[in-house]
Amino acid sequence: MESRLMLIALTCILTILTYQSFVKLQAKLNKVWLNPMLLTILFLILGLYNFQIDYEFYDNNTEPLNFLLELSVVTLGFPLYQQLHAMKKQWKVIVLLLILASLLAIISSFALTWIIISQQEIAISLSLKSITTPIAIAITEQLNGNIAVTAFTIIIAGLFGAIWGIKWLTLLGVNSANAQGLAIGTASHALGTATISQISYQHAAYSSLALILSASVTAIIGPVLIPIMINLIGG
Repeated sequence: MESRLMLIALTCILTILTYQSFVKLQAKLNKVWLNPMLLTILFLILGLYNFQIDYEFYDNNTEPLNFLLELSVVTLGFPLYQQLHAMKKQWKVIVLLLILASLLAIISSFALTWIIISQQEIAISLSLKSITTPIAIAITEQLNGNIAVTAFTIIIAGLFGAIWGIKWLTLLGVNSANAQGLAIGTASHALGTATISQISYQHAAYSSLALILSASVTAIIGPVLIPIMINLIGG
């Protein structure tokens, strides 16, 4: 039992130290593409591969970090509460936009994937890339998609939003903190939200709202809409 606890502690400490090292590296060099999350993931992949460590073994020994990560998501609710009074005045427009954005994300991803590679399993998985992992994986399993592809593309979508999201939106002329928050939360879920939360409370609040609503909308319409597209496009 003691050896098991020591192994868990060592694995968690090494993971945290790796992440914090990359945080300091990014702060020192001030390069947006040196994203600590991305670099930590790459470092862990190389480490597990080179030392022939099974991912399941690593996952089992980092359960405390997974637990703390789930709790940390709750903190995103604080800036949301702070901006609630302003959101009440715009809630109809926000809800409508997020519903349309969720529909567009599912339909465009599925259709483009089908046009390019014509694989139903991959099309299902890619159509769910912009929502939080637990919901996306649950829907993927329900619709017989590929869970590994879903998980991978969720990470990519989150990293893209975290690293280049704000720059891309600014390039397109989207400078409003509210609009940027809604866009990142809808497309890049928790990872993008956590990153832009460092910019302002407005970004954090609107991104958190988009994260919650887009995931809820997709959970409701995804299991209905995707089979319809399978029949229309793939049938």
